[in-house]
Amino acid sequence: MSAATPCSRAGCRADASWRIDWRNPRIHAEDRRKTWTACDAHVEFLTGFLTSRDFPVWTSTLTAAS
Repeated sequence: MSAATPCSRAGCRADASWRIDWRNPRIHAEDRRKTWTACDAHVEFLTGFLTSRDFPVWTSTLTAAS
């Protein structure tokens, strides 16, 4: 992913600077993770959305190698 990757928040087309890895433990195995990307304005919203559902969440800075 690159700096031109859009934010995953619905309707947002800002460049993402965060990577949010998560999984739904009810349907995903331990080794299965999904990835969302977020801009600075939406990283807290998207992380909160996932953690409020008790999903394991890992947040890191988005890099070209991510």
